[in-house]
Amino acid sequence: MNGADAIIKCLEAEGVETVFGYPGVAICPFYNSILESDIRTILIRTEQNAAHAASGVARITGKPGVCAVTSGPGATNVITGIATAFADSIPLICITGQVNSELLGSDVFQEADITGAVESFVKYSYLIKDVNEIPRVFKEAFYIANTGRKGPVLIDIPIDIQNATINKFKYPEEVKLRTYKPTVKGNAVQIKKVIKELEKAKRPIICAGGGVLLSDAQEELRRFSEEHQIPVVSTMMGIGVMPTRHPMYFGMVGNNGKAYANRAMNESDLLIMVGARVADRAVSQPDLITKGKILVHIDVDPAEIGKNAGATIPLVGDAKHIFQDFLNEEVTGNYEDWLNTLCEYRSTMEKKRTPNPDYVDPAAFITRLSEKMQDDGVYVADVGQNQIWSCGYHIVKEGQFLTSGGMGTMGYSIPAALGAKVAAPHRQVIAVCGDGSFQMSMMELATMKQHNVPVKIIVLKNNYLGMVRQYQHFTYKDHYSVVDLSGSPDLEKLAAAYDIPFLRLMNMEKVEETIDAFLQKDESMLLECIIDPMDLV
Repeated sequence: MNGADAIIKCLEAEGVETVFGYPGVAICPFYNSILESDIRTILIRTEQNAAHAASGVARITGKPGVCAVTSGPGATNVITGIATAFADSIPLICITGQVNSELLGSDVFQEADITGAVESFVKYSYLIKDVNEIPRVFKEAFYIANTGRKGPVLIDIPIDIQNATINKFKYPEEVKLRTYKPTVKGNAVQIKKVIKELEKAKRPIICAGGGVLLSDAQEELRRFSEEHQIPVVSTMMGIGVMPTRHPMYFGMVGNNGKAYANRAMNESDLLIMVGARVADRAVSQPDLITKGKILVHIDVDPAEIGKNAGATIPLVGDAKHIFQDFLNEEVTGNYEDWLNTLCEYRSTMEKKRTPNPDYVDPAAFITRLSEKMQDDGVYVADVGQNQIWSCGYHIVKEGQFLTSGGMGTMGYSIPAALGAKVAAPHRQVIAVCGDGSFQMSMMELATMKQHNVPVKIIVLKNNYLGMVRQYQHFTYKDHYSVVDLSGSPDLEKLAAAYDIPFLRLMNMEKVEETIDAFLQKDESMLLECIIDPMDLV
C-alpha cells in the first residue's frame, strides 16, 4: 500500500462518499488510487468551486465535505472557497498535492506554499513529510474540522509521499490532542444565571446565528421558544432555525433585515445571542444590544464572546447541549404583552415595495417560488441584491437556506447547490443568483451535465452588478463605475449549448405557469427573470 492508497482508506473510514476536485500531476497518485474505491469523484470546472461544492455537502449532511486539487495554481485557486467556508464555520477537508519533498522551497514548477498561504483562514493545516503519518493526520483533520467551532482543515501532500510505501496501515480509533479540547457542555452555574434572568425579564428575545444550524440545535431551540413563548430573530446565517411563518419567529436582523426584527432586538431587556458573532452585518452598532439590557452570549468558540460586544453572561458550549439543559429548567416568566407588541410591529412595519410592472418583481417572485417549492427544498442564494431579496422573501418551511454570509463570495450558489444535490439527490435544490454572480460559476453547468446532477438555476437579470450599483446610486449620486454587465451571453443560447432546458420570465403576468413549469420535473433547468435595473433592496 502506498500513501495515496492510505489516503483513500482514511476517507473510506470516515464515510466519505464524494470528492470534488481537479487533477494535476502532483495529485495524480491520489486520483489513481481512488479508482479502486466506491468514493464518487466529480470533476469540477475550476478549483474554487470544488470547495464550494464540498461546502454544500457539509451543510446538508453535517459531515465534512472533501475536495482535492493539485499543487501551485490548483491549490491557490481553491483558497477563496476555503476562506468562504472558514468565515461561515463550515467543516471541509481540503487535500492539495505538492511537489517532491526534496524540492520544497526551490520555487520549482507549480510549487506554492499553500499551508502558509491559508494560515489565516483554516482551523489547522498539515504538510505531510512521512507517509506513515497519513492515518493519524487524517483522523485528526476530520476531528478538528467537525468539532468545536467547525471549519476547514488543509492537508498538503507531496507527490513522493503519495507514492511512498506505508509500513503498516492502521486507522486510529480515537484522537488525542492535548492542545485542542473544545468545550461542549455549558457551565451549570452560568445556565442557572440565564434562567434566573429570564424569569426577571419582561421582554426577552433569542437571536439565533449559524451556529445553531451547525450544532443541529433547531429542534431544541424551537421547543424552548414554544414552551416559554420567547420570540426568536436570526442573523442571515441563522435563517432556517425556525420556519419563516412560525408565530414565534420575527425575521432576520441587520442592515438588510426586517425593521421589526431590529426593533425587537433593540427594545428587548434580555437578549440571548446564540451561535452568532455579533458581526457588523447583523449588528451595526454593538452598543445598542448591550445598552439597558442583559446580554447572554452563547458560543462554542470562547474567542467570539466579548469580541464585538460585552456579554453580561458569557456561556461557552455547543448550542444543542445548552438548549437541552435549558429545556430541563423551570421557567416561570410571562411575556404575553411583549409578544403582542412584536406581532403589532410585524403587521405594521413590513417594508412596502412599489415594483415596476414592466419587469419581474424579485420579492414577489421569490415568495411565490418558495410557496410552490417542496417543503424540504434547499434554496441556495448567491451574493448581491439577489441575496438580500432571498433573505427577505424566501419562505423556509422544513428545508434549508444556504448562502455565503461571512465572506460574501459571488459565484457561491451554483457549486454549493451542486454539492447539496449530490448529498441529497431526492430533495429539490434551487440556486438563485444575479447575472454577475452567475457568470462567475456558469462553467459548472458542464459539471451538472457530465455527472447528472439536476440543479435548478434562477438568474435575476438586470445587466448590472446590482448591489454595487445601488451603493453608487446612494453614495455617489448615480455616478456609476465598472458595474455595467453589457456583453453578457444570451442565456437561452448558453443553456442550449449545455443542452439544458431554458425559460424566460419578462414580467409577473405569467409567473404562476412559469414557476410550475420550472419546478415540474427533477431536471436541470435555467430560468432567467428580467428585473428592473434600477430596483433596490
